[in-house]
Order: sequence, then structure tokens, then C-alpha cells
Amino acid sequence: MTPAKVLRNATVVNTSVEGGYDFERNVTLILKDGEIKAIVDDQGLIEALSDSPIEAEIDCQGRIVTPGLIDCHSHLIYGGNRIDEFNARMAGATYAEIALGGGGIKQTVEMTRSASFDDLYEGAKARMKTMASYGLTTLEIKSGYGLEFETEKKMLSVARKLDGYLGITITSTYLGAHSIPKEFEGDAGGYLDQILNHDLPEMIALGLCDAVDIFCESIAFDTLATKQLLGAAKSLGVGVKAHVEQLTSTDGTAVVVDLGGLSVDHLEYISDESIAKLANSKTVAVVLPGAYYFLREKKAPPVDKLIKNKIPIAIATDHNPGTSPLYSLLLAMNMSAVLFGLTPSYALRSTTKNAAMALGFRDRGEIAPGLRGDLAIWDLEDPNELTYQIGGSPLWGRVANGEIYV
Repeated sequence: MTPAKVLRNATVVNTSVEGGYDFERNVTLILKDGEIKAIVDDQGLIEALSDSPIEAEIDCQGRIVTPGLIDCHSHLIYGGNRIDEFNARMAGATYAEIALGGGGIKQTVEMTRSASFDDLYEGAKARMKTMASYGLTTLEIKSGYGLEFETEKKMLSVARKLDGYLGITITSTYLGAHSIPKEFEGDAGGYLDQILNHDLPEMIALGLCDAVDIFCESIAFDTLATKQLLGAAKSLGVGVKAHVEQLTSTDGTAVVVDLGGLSVDHLEYISDESIAKLANSKTVAVVLPGAYYFLREKKAPPVDKLIKNKIPIAIATDHNPGTSPLYSLLLAMNMSAVLFGLTPSYALRSTTKNAAMALGFRDRGEIAPGLRGDLAIWDLEDPNELTYQIGGSPLWGRVANGEIYV
């Protein structure tokens, strides 16, 4: 008989697609083999446990239980920091000016190339521990600070080793096309050929990536390069996504949608035509309020148009050392409400159900029998407080892959 883990006296909260919350009060969640096996009231508890000994039991005392939070866009593995860049921006420099001057991503590339595997692993592990304190149970991690094969491989190998730490699922994304490295300065086509002919097939053959991303922007790669790279990735059997429309309107969204991409991320400058195309797809719109805030941008992504067109929106931290050194999905939820106009219930849906969709998962993001046992237990009475509060964490406990962390 498989032993069960039991969470008693829980207030289960799911978000509804129409807006608002669905509550199940004073219920017991039964977990087996990493899954939610049943949600029952006191009358159904004895029958539900008739064939299972109880391995662990937690009294939630009426606390709110939501799906575990999912961060679908991060750059968690890197060397050093970019405090000097932050100071430059506070003095008036723009992100594009810093990038063109050799700073930005390229500065982190140099520090990441020189960092050891162990240094990258320990640094990312510490960041994950902080993120877990805000209810995290699934995390996407991108490479992109190597811009050459060995360092990109090192980053993705670190991500694979991090999978399962504190029960957190790690999904790895190859972002070799994050910027053009110094070795190929003025020759974006040459670097793209290197990725297409060697780096990308090797990363996939080594089993190091679940998806491929590209920075489709005026200071990085154009839509033709985006179509070539993501098309090649798709043909090799991995998911595709892209950073698009962050600084200018590139129509990169249309390229990703045409390839059946998982997500398009940033979207400050997305056009009405691209919104219409996105509305007729299964691609998720990912908004990143941390970068918008940290860069002091003035043009917000048009979330009202996205919602009007019934396009699912996910929220992520975009954790990175240069433009969003943000650890807390709760703070990202608050920012998305205050800066972008999302409701608190939609913000929670954007970090659970919709974020799962953005990573291609169908086994998490909601609380229901048969789904993965990824849960967050909050010392709250009202789920709106998750978005309302600024700073701190009301997390009381987490369940990740059916294991209880209290």
C-alpha cells in the first residue's frame, strides 16, 4: 500500500477563467506518489484512506492553499552582477546605450564565462532558496550568458543539476541567441550559422534543453533569424519561444505564433495585428513587470487588449542581474496589478494555470485530483492579499512533487 500525505482543514483556492476564485473550504487533500489523489470532506476521508497508511499529516487550520507558483521566465544562472549598469541608468543612460557600449548582457557574459561550474551552481542554488520562500514550485531557467558552446553547455548543465532542489521542477531553455558575442561582432549571420550547424543540435543531443529562445529585437536578432532558429529547433523536437516587442515593434510575435510557440515574452510594443494573430493561437503572452519597472519604461504591454482578445497572460520575474534582479513572484504579481492593471485573481492565475501553459505543462497550475502535488499554503484569509502585500512573504508551507516543506 502506498503511504499518503494528508493536508487537513484546508481552504483550497483555484482561479476561474471568468475571473475571481473558486473555494473549497474545510477539506482534506490526500497526496500519493507525487500527485493529488483526492480532495474530500470529513465524511469521505475514511474511505479515501482505506487502503493507505498516513505517512505525514499537516493541519492547515483553515489556511489558504493555492497551486504552487510557477516562474516561466528567468535567467537565474550567471556570474557577477551589474550594479555599475544600474548606477549608469540612474544617471540617465538607456538600456540600448549601455548594450551598444559593451555593457548589458555582454558584461554578464564575460563574468559567466570565467565562473566555474560550482560557482554558478551555488549562486543559482542560493537564489532558488530565496524564490522558494515566495511559494515557487516550478522554475524555467534560460542560458544566454555564454554566447559560445562550452559556457552555454555549462549553464544548462547547472540547470539540470538544480532540478529537484527543494522539490522545484526546473525546465531549461537554450538562449544562445541572446546577443551577438564579441567573436562575431558585425557578423550576426555567422554566429547564427554556428548555432544552427553545431551548438543547437549538440545541446538537444545532450538532453540539456527543453525549449529554445531568442532575443528578437533591433539590438539583437531580426525576424528572419528568429524564424530560422526557432524553425530548426521545432524540427528537432523542442518547444520554442522568444523575447519579442520589448524595445521596438518587430512582429516577432507572428513568427513565434506561426511555429506554434509556447510563449512570447515582454510585449510592450506588440502591434494590434500581432495581437489578433496571437488570439487565434495557443501561444501564451508573458509579461515581465520587473524589467518594465527596473528600466523605468513608459510603455506598458497592452494587457487590456490581450484580455479583451482572450489571450492567456502569464507573469514571471525575469530574474536576471541587469534588468530585473527580482526574486519574488508575489512582488511581480503586485507590479502587474499596479503597473499593468491586472486584477489580483488574474495575477494569481498568471503565476499558476497560465504560467504552466507557457511552459507546456498540463499537470500543474491547478488543484484537482490527478494533477501534480505542487501546492503553496498561505497564512492568509483572503487570496487577494497575495497581490496586495508589498514585501515579505505570507508563505506557511509548500508542497512540491508531493513532498511537504513546512
